[in-house]
Amino acid sequence: MFRKTSLDNGLRIVTQKLDGTKAVTVLVLVGAGSRYEHNDIRGISHFLEHMFFKGADRYKNTKEVSEAIDSIGGEFNAFTGKEYAGYYVKVASENVETACDVLSDMLINAKFDQEEIEKERGVILEEYNMYQDTPMYQIGWNFERLVFGDQPLGWDQIGTKELIKSVNHDDFVKYQGELYSSDNTVIALVGNIENDDAVDLVKKYFKMDKSKKAYDWKPLDDKNGGRVSLKDKKTEQAHIAVGFPGLSEGHKDHWALKLLSVILGGNMSSRMFLGVREAKGLSYYIHTSTDDYNDGGAIVTNAGVDLKRVDEAVSGVIEEYRKVRDEDVPEAELAKAKSFLKGKMILNLEDSEEYAHMLAKYELLRGGAIDPDEIMKRLDVVTVADIRRVAEDLFVEGKMKVAAIGPYGDEGRFEDLMKF
Repeated sequence: MFRKTSLDNGLRIVTQKLDGTKAVTVLVLVGAGSRYEHNDIRGISHFLEHMFFKGADRYKNTKEVSEAIDSIGGEFNAFTGKEYAGYYVKVASENVETACDVLSDMLINAKFDQEEIEKERGVILEEYNMYQDTPMYQIGWNFERLVFGDQPLGWDQIGTKELIKSVNHDDFVKYQGELYSSDNTVIALVGNIENDDAVDLVKKYFKMDKSKKAYDWKPLDDKNGGRVSLKDKKTEQAHIAVGFPGLSEGHKDHWALKLLSVILGGNMSSRMFLGVREAKGLSYYIHTSTDDYNDGGAIVTNAGVDLKRVDEAVSGVIEEYRKVRDEDVPEAELAKAKSFLKGKMILNLEDSEEYAHMLAKYELLRGGAIDPDEIMKRLDVVTVADIRRVAEDLFVEGKMKVAAIGPYGDEGRFEDLMKF
């Protein structure tokens, strides 16, 4: 069972000792994702993530940061989501103190040297170009823009070229001061470590002044991003995303929707895979997933399809949505989806980094960390009637969205397909 400790300064610590591993992950999550941005600072959350690796007090540059972890065979990385940013180091348990030392120095004592900022601009511009040239990445962002419209949740995390080219030292200092506060930070230590030892390490290294985040994100507006997003691009394969607005992660039907997405396209025995890929040979990759945020979400099927058969592929995906909406899912199929999700969760939680991420995310965003057994219980109570009800509520023709990337000049061809 995990343990939670709250320090006097508001910093929260979640810990879990795992048997059967000699590794420990130290993960820091901060409520400072791209949802906290406005138009003038679109992309600062992601750029800031990069800058934390550029040097601080004890580890003065990227080389020293990297060598400190590489020299003990550790893994370290960072990521910027829409509702939070994360930084982690995974090491053999005897090196956990080094992990805490490096992470705390990065996040508390970062210098944001202007010369390093100038160098990093080129790196991030190339990352920006990579996403633009990689339809499998871009299609997801284009679809979320349809669902959420022109507001922070509908924007991608990479930001704008204007911000990447202009952000400076003072901007980073201001943004860090506003959001990287003690009350907006959760630290998870998971693996071969005792709770009391983990708490002692956080107290020793993460000495943060008591502070409160300056602002929260704005609630999701009811902005419609349109029905169709078409990026006319010469490609060898068409990329499509077909789906609907979904549910927030805290919604009572969250786990029913998760199971519905598995039934539709969560694995190689799902309806989309067997019906669209195997039976008709229309796609190479195809999968259905959900995007889950505090106050909104989406369900979407992504596929890479034959350029000449894109219409047939879109219609085939829509037909699978229709069937799961209009016909009860067999009990055996629902049971299989539950077993799949449970099995995936068990496999993922073998990894101390995955386990730390789950605990810290729930603690930061969902009102408190949660034990995996509780998630299992929530899956168990979902019924066939729940699946049917959620499908009927969400899969409404007028709410359907289609994003496509390929050599097609006319959005109308996709609009004509969007019917049950």
